[in-house]
Amino acid sequence: MGKASRRQRGAGEPRTKVAPAPYVARPFEGLANEPEWVAIREILPAATATIRLRDSVGDGPREVTVATVLPMAWPGLHRADGAVLVGTQSGASSGDASRDLAAAILATRALEPGNPLPQPPVVTAETPRLQDIVEGDFEVTVRDGFDFWVGDGELDDAARESLERANESIVPMTRLAALPSAYHVNFGDRSFIRVILGDDEDPATDALARLHAAGEDSLGEGTRLLGAFRACGVLVPVLEVDAAVEPAAHESALAAWGERYAAALASAAPLTPEERRARNGLLSRQVTLR
Repeated sequence: MGKASRRQRGAGEPRTKVAPAPYVARPFEGLANEPEWVAIREILPAATATIRLRDSVGDGPREVTVATVLPMAWPGLHRADGAVLVGTQSGASSGDASRDLAAAILATRALEPGNPLPQPPVVTAETPRLQDIVEGDFEVTVRDGFDFWVGDGELDDAARESLERANESIVPMTRLAALPSAYHVNFGDRSFIRVILGDDEDPATDALARLHAAGEDSLGEGTRLLGAFRACGVLVPVLEVDAAVEPAAHESALAAWGERYAAALASAAPLTPEERRARNGLLSRQVTLR
């Protein structure tokens, strides 16, 4: 670059450098029902939830449907009927899932109806987070398929066949009522219960270690605690259960497990040598999602 070019650039307004979005290990902390946000982001194949935006967000639809995935892995879709849908598993990752989703919500509701958001918006440190724009509770509805993508009569025969193929690929999952965010998943000859905990990772791991050392970490005979995922800054214990038993049959045992976990979490006693060994075993089997 010559001197003239350097002088010309220097004569203009100074460029403002916007900082990138900072990494947030627990992005949904502070939102109502944090474990459900983790579930729809990391655990469930087909699910939706309705959120309401604060009045301060500005003009546009106040209600938004948050979904696991959308057609073509779009980050968002403003349907022809005016409904705004945002996919949580679109692959966008700035290091803060809360900021990614908030950016997708704002960009999608700004589209003209009948248009998708094909690419994730650029996210910076100045981008609002979900905690800034969402109000009220958050409860996931598990879906049998992806029919929520479209309205009645919006698909031709070829598109309907494509949707049916997507529906057939879904792994069956069932919400359990015994704990706030627990799901039964069936993989044919093996079944599991995944429990999304809303506690910090370290005390949650200590609590699971206490249960394991005491022989109280399973749901009873024929079940076992395999370990735990790490997802969005919280733990997701995975319990293997009998695939021949209906999900609802585990409710009572799961409720009792939740009570034992809560008591272990509340304990302030130092870990015993057996509990420390159990903790090390749990950590060695942990898998981090994303």
